[in-house]
Amino acid sequence: MKEKIGKITLDYKHYPGEDYYCDGDVEDELLEIVKNHSPEEFRRIIEEKAKWPVLYHLSPLRENMADWLPVKKEDKVLEIGSGCGAITGKLAQKAGSVTSIDLSKKRSLINAYRHQECGNVTIHVGNFKDIEPDLPTDFDYICFIGVFEYGQSYIDTKNPYVDWLKMMQGHLKEDGRIVIAIENKLGLKYFAGCMEDHLGSYFSGIEDYAGGGGVRTFVRSRLEQMLQESGLTEYSFYYPYPDYKFMTALYSDRRLPKPGELYDNLRNFDRERMLLFDEKQAFDGIVKDGLFPVFSNSYAVVIGPEPEIAYVKYSNDRAEEYAIRTELRVGDQGPVIRKQALSEPAAEHIRGMGTAYLDLTKRFAGSLLEINKCRIMEDGTGAEFEYVQGITLEEILDGFLDRGDMDSFSVLLQEYRRRISYGEDLPVADYDLIFANLLVPLPEGSSWDDLETVKSMPWTVIDYEWTFGKPISAKETAYRALYCYILENRKRGKLDLSSMAGRLGLTGEEEESCKAREMEFQKFVTGRRKSMGEIREAIGNRVMEPEKWLHKFDGSSKEERVQVYIDRGKGYCEEDSYFVKDACEGDRIIHLTLPVDKDVKTLRIDPAMDYCAVKIKKLLFNGAAIGNGKKRIVTNGRRLGEGSYVFATEDPNINIRIEDLEKGEGNTLEAEIEMVRLPFSIAMDMADAAKKWF
Repeated sequence: MKEKIGKITLDYKHYPGEDYYCDGDVEDELLEIVKNHSPEEFRRIIEEKAKWPVLYHLSPLRENMADWLPVKKEDKVLEIGSGCGAITGKLAQKAGSVTSIDLSKKRSLINAYRHQECGNVTIHVGNFKDIEPDLPTDFDYICFIGVFEYGQSYIDTKNPYVDWLKMMQGHLKEDGRIVIAIENKLGLKYFAGCMEDHLGSYFSGIEDYAGGGGVRTFVRSRLEQMLQESGLTEYSFYYPYPDYKFMTALYSDRRLPKPGELYDNLRNFDRERMLLFDEKQAFDGIVKDGLFPVFSNSYAVVIGPEPEIAYVKYSNDRAEEYAIRTELRVGDQGPVIRKQALSEPAAEHIRGMGTAYLDLTKRFAGSLLEINKCRIMEDGTGAEFEYVQGITLEEILDGFLDRGDMDSFSVLLQEYRRRISYGEDLPVADYDLIFANLLVPLPEGSSWDDLETVKSMPWTVIDYEWTFGKPISAKETAYRALYCYILENRKRGKLDLSSMAGRLGLTGEEEESCKAREMEFQKFVTGRRKSMGEIREAIGNRVMEPEKWLHKFDGSSKEERVQVYIDRGKGYCEEDSYFVKDACEGDRIIHLTLPVDKDVKTLRIDPAMDYCAVKIKKLLFNGAAIGNGKKRIVTNGRRLGEGSYVFATEDPNINIRIEDLEKGEGNTLEAEIEMVRLPFSIAMDMADAAKKWF
């Protein structure tokens, strides 16, 4: 009737004698992994195996969904549908006791072996309906994490979801909480081309499960209706992002996302997907229109007293010594920001933030940059920061960029550069002084587009965890801020990074050095582990972009169009660009004869809208060869040889600087370019190889 695996107890009183649910051989593989390897080895094994089930069941990031809950050491927790134990260990770490239920014996064995040191866990194996009558009535928490959608299978009644909630109220202590984590059937990712998680078909939830099946997910209003029908009136909604499985951030109605925050959207690992539109841009519009609760990919519902946490961000896809959680708490004393170490080694990183606060405060004393106040908590594992209201510098720059006000954009960028230059020779620097980490507390009645007010106000540095005890030049700090800014949002691609680097005073070699340093920094932060994006690539499920196929059916050739941008001294913009008709001669040769006005500083040629390699065979200005050296030509590709470049980007561009050339009336630039489109993987390999060669 019972079995001990280490300190964990498995109760087979209601086990029917065979597993009615199984994922096949992968469960045997998982069982062998947890029997023979410690949890500390799971990340390495996940990278080596590159399989969705191994990632899904063993990734420690799955625990994020339970980590933020305010479970206390004396609390009793019921976990329904514990599976292979993705969150069992975290619940056991936080609670006094954990009672888990799962139908599968093999999955319960996987759970038990991976958490065999947890003496406060009992796993009941069998059908929930058989086990439920034996459960006690004093649980502090009842967790439905990825389970509530199976209500029709668990509860065989006409209204199974409502009846299930009513049933579980009888097992909940007064002031206890029920926690539900579930997909939103109208989540934006499903519109954008992800398959429905449970059925593996496109648009199933959006079409209201017209094809049937035993799983149902819900929109927020339907969940609220079921709660009210169950007699549950005290509840709060949270929004896990990208979804509840591998949650990196959790929003709430008290702290909804801001434009620009929801950029990590290619996070489905289980199946191929289409990419019908840019989810980042769509989310930005949805956020601005106040519709995020409607289109959030997942919901987390806390039934019972509302937790103090209004927002949490996880930074635990890192090396262990930098794994932290950042949270916004709203309590009786008002809102406060807290950073918490998620491992013992990370406590030193937290304490370093207190030192950074003191050092940066000294450096910027007397300037218009203020450092967000920091207090290290008594146990040394957490730091509290003053909650400051305002608008980020990133949002303000985006506003100017969106309306094409490049003059204001440039002025604000110069002001940023001026402020971060203060004390730059001192041995302390915030490497992560990006635009999103600067908050402008605008006075009541003023707005972000009031440039003079923005320039006159002190700006607050709100996140400075990557502060180093050495000087870093302002131009390098500003370049990294621009690099991150442009990289995170396709709309910002109209900015030419290389041109802006030149205006910051960086040479081409210095720019390449900055990029290399950034790559090393990312490896330093992650401990050279693979990112979730790299793991997704290794698993190998395709991302299909139907827009790229359309030209095969409608006679168009979008990918082969050549676009020219003109910089007259204020940067590039779509309004001052045009497509060149009939530029392509056959499949590979591009011939261009472009008129050039006297005020043109730089011409940018986009030879394709796809990954490609090019060779510039001829470049003439007013009939004279102008060469293609580094000072004359700047690209966002990798140099392969004299005049040859590979572009591991769908937005390749060749910038030709002509401001120093003598111009008269009727100037022309003539170019002949050989271009070959490449698959993504080959373009990436060629770019990596070019980096080593040159």
